[in-house]
Amino acid sequence: MWRRYLMWFAHEHVDFRHAEMQSILTLFNIPIKFVEKPCVLKPYWIVELPSEEIVKKIASRSVLIKNCIELWGRAKTESQLHENLRSALKNDTGEWIMQKSCNADASDRHICPSTLIQACCSADKSFKVEVETFCKHFSMQEKIAKIESFSYLPLEGAVKLKNPDVTLAYLEFYGVDPNNVPEKPYDLFFGKWVADGQRDLIQVHSLKKRQFIGNTSMDAQLSIIMANQAQVKAGDMVLDPFVGSGSLLVAAAHFGAYVLGSDIDFMMLHARTRPTRVGQKVRNKDESIRANMRQYGTESRYVDVVVSDFSLPTWHERLMLDAIITDPPYGVREPTEKIGIERENYTLSEEHLVNHIPSKVEYGLSHIYRDLLNFAAKHLVLGRRLVCWYPLVREEYREDQLPWHPCLKLVANSEQVLSKLTSRRLLTYEKIHDEVPDVPIDHNGGVHNFREKYFCMGEQTRRERKEKRAEEMATNAANRALTVNIT
Repeated sequence: MWRRYLMWFAHEHVDFRHAEMQSILTLFNIPIKFVEKPCVLKPYWIVELPSEEIVKKIASRSVLIKNCIELWGRAKTESQLHENLRSALKNDTGEWIMQKSCNADASDRHICPSTLIQACCSADKSFKVEVETFCKHFSMQEKIAKIESFSYLPLEGAVKLKNPDVTLAYLEFYGVDPNNVPEKPYDLFFGKWVADGQRDLIQVHSLKKRQFIGNTSMDAQLSIIMANQAQVKAGDMVLDPFVGSGSLLVAAAHFGAYVLGSDIDFMMLHARTRPTRVGQKVRNKDESIRANMRQYGTESRYVDVVVSDFSLPTWHERLMLDAIITDPPYGVREPTEKIGIERENYTLSEEHLVNHIPSKVEYGLSHIYRDLLNFAAKHLVLGRRLVCWYPLVREEYREDQLPWHPCLKLVANSEQVLSKLTSRRLLTYEKIHDEVPDVPIDHNGGVHNFREKYFCMGEQTRRERKEKRAEEMATNAANRALTVNIT
């Protein structure tokens, strides 16, 4: 029998919620039924799944899930919730029952099978009840009063606050606007806790505690989301071609993948760049991507990183990858460069070749993503994924102008807002064809210089603020002069 569950999410990176969950579900080939359509204004999903073990499997990957509970009761008011639970104790049908409520202000009544409750009520099972609210704070006395209101449940076991056999959860939802909290909750839920999500990884992998970081190191939560959307699993081979300080490799290795990377920045890969942390004058000798892997106990999954120009052929033609996860440079905090020289017919003598340091030229965004998608089409295993960030000006966004390739299918597209004017989108592509065309593929849109527009917008915004201040000062001066004349 399929059971009903409440998936309670952290209300952040909301636009990534569906993409991460869908990736996890398809990774484990898990069927799911939605009791009601998910809404971005609600931090929860109500779903039906085949078993508790499957719920635990989902929670073992998701960093956006806070916890999952086996749903026993749901209502719009406390009195209705208690009435539903009392009715559930008498429901011996073994199935969920939906009844139309007599009260016009109340929702339909969803009554769970009594077997769900009775399974947790035996004398040999200790228990505790937790109270959680969204967008409202309760004092300890208020929480205790709400816990005691469930005293009619036939719980025969002892109360145990640490590591009980059964944890029961009572949740109240007061909307998502902290500046407009209603007096009464919009929704109430009660049930048995099943599993927590992977929120702890955000602190475990925090950049504040990491040994080696750079200016553009990806934060822990987004790195794990990217690994989930790439469907990284144990034994996979994962590449980051713009590896930087290796944050994405850390996340992929956490899920058991073997990781390798490349970057054109020799100084970054050898930890000789200027330190990023405030107050740090010089980098420590043991700072490196390998040191980060060692810090998290995943050094055995670290293959290597190489200094290379992504625009030039580096990898063997027969190299096949299970996932490519990357954050290409945008030209804002890190330059977009490739090896080259603007002078025509330039040659280098043999005596200078030994100590020669190649010069670099602009590596435009359109060329970066053309090369990236071509590389993924050639080196990804069929059915596996490329996950990458794509920067853009928000008002210019059009989905049909995103990078594309005939061998790759765009399966997820989530936005992270950077400012009022700019954002970046996390694009997830799946390889659907093995026959890669010989002609170079370029996307039909997005051919823009994000760096130029980014700084132009900044200049324009500063100019507008300066002009507005000047107008306000002129208006205030005129008002003061008028006041003096009237006086």
